[in-house]
Amino acid sequence: MKEENRKYAEEAYDIIKHAANEIGSRLPGSDNEKQYAAYMGDKLREIGIEPVREEFAVYPKASIGGIPYAGYLGLAFSILVYFALGISSIWFGMALAGIAATVWLICSVFLYKTWFDMFFKQEISQNTYGELLPEDGNYDYTIILSGHTDTSWCWKHSEHAEKYKDNPVKGLIATFGKVGFGAICFFFLVGTAIAMSIIQLGVYTGASWAITTASSVSFNRFLLAMHFLPLVTAIGSFFLIMWADPDPRNASRGAMDNASGCALSYEVIKYFKENPDKMPKNCRIIDLNCGSEEAGLRGSMAFTAKHKNDDLTKNAWNLNIDSVADDDYFEVVIKDDWQFTRFDKNLEQMFKDSFAELGIESKTGCIHNPVGGCDSTPMTKAGIRSVTFAAQNPTLTYYYHTWHDVPERFSAETVGTGFDVLLSVIDKIAAFEENKN
Repeated sequence: MKEENRKYAEEAYDIIKHAANEIGSRLPGSDNEKQYAAYMGDKLREIGIEPVREEFAVYPKASIGGIPYAGYLGLAFSILVYFALGISSIWFGMALAGIAATVWLICSVFLYKTWFDMFFKQEISQNTYGELLPEDGNYDYTIILSGHTDTSWCWKHSEHAEKYKDNPVKGLIATFGKVGFGAICFFFLVGTAIAMSIIQLGVYTGASWAITTASSVSFNRFLLAMHFLPLVTAIGSFFLIMWADPDPRNASRGAMDNASGCALSYEVIKYFKENPDKMPKNCRIIDLNCGSEEAGLRGSMAFTAKHKNDDLTKNAWNLNIDSVADDDYFEVVIKDDWQFTRFDKNLEQMFKDSFAELGIESKTGCIHNPVGGCDSTPMTKAGIRSVTFAAQNPTLTYYYHTWHDVPERFSAETVGTGFDVLLSVIDKIAAFEENKN
């Protein structure tokens, strides 16, 4: 960390400590999420920037927060199997429910579509942002620094893996072994219900293949096994139920993910407010606190939808900051695989160049999200040049999305290095814009 920037790093770390220790967990749409957004708004007022608050509807359990519902359905299926073995029509109801649940899981949980939101409880979330204009009020482009105010439900299996924090392999097995087993059990039940429905329908319509299948030795052995397999699938379904703790008191405190992103966004805009001579020429800077990222990027979706026709998204750059804490893992997130979105290559290179200039060793160079997503996806889809900056161990650990995500786990020094990186990238954006014009 550069010594001249230390005060901003320490202030950012104080914001992180306040968010995690004083406010605590900030689930999407919760009162604590609103409290943190209001706190960041007050911070903007302290430096003479009036914040703008934009509310939007969010359905927290429609996305990853609702995964336990799949576990409850799997548990119900495990019980219903015993009835379906005697009353074949039950298979049809199970198949329809299983197909609907699978479509919801793919579309809402993995692809972050909003199609099923209406079937879940609604809460009100918000985006809070402030803008800093050049002294003459004229600007040609906008740099949006963003972080999300909310935190995740506690992932119980990750939390339980704390005892393996010195053995990452065992930690991953303890976490994903349970979740993977639960997923296999759920889809086995859904597949069985669909297959049994097809066979029963074939028998009813007199299809020879169905009659042959239903009378085969292997099929009858399978039916016999189904007297015992539901006991196994019930255990797997229970693991899915445990996946996300519904109690907000146990939810992630969100020091790394993502009070660090909001704090750094604010400190950057404060830096330029206090040092107008360092402000990039003809540039407007926005500090954006996005709500409900953990509920499927709903805050950034709402922001880009609301401003798609105004100059907030015209010739704009987005430095999305998400989790700056692990000093051995300064990385650029360049893609959300499940969102089919590749982020801006120019910004990717700017971050890599900044790492090199600051003597930061990036272990992987860049990473991409194999599942889920980050706020760069809606920004990119809205035509904003975006990339996500993180300093986070890409291997899921005991503190990721658990109450172990506390500020005491990392230091102001790491946060300060992140601050240095952001200033360096902003200088590179300014040079890019100057050369372009």
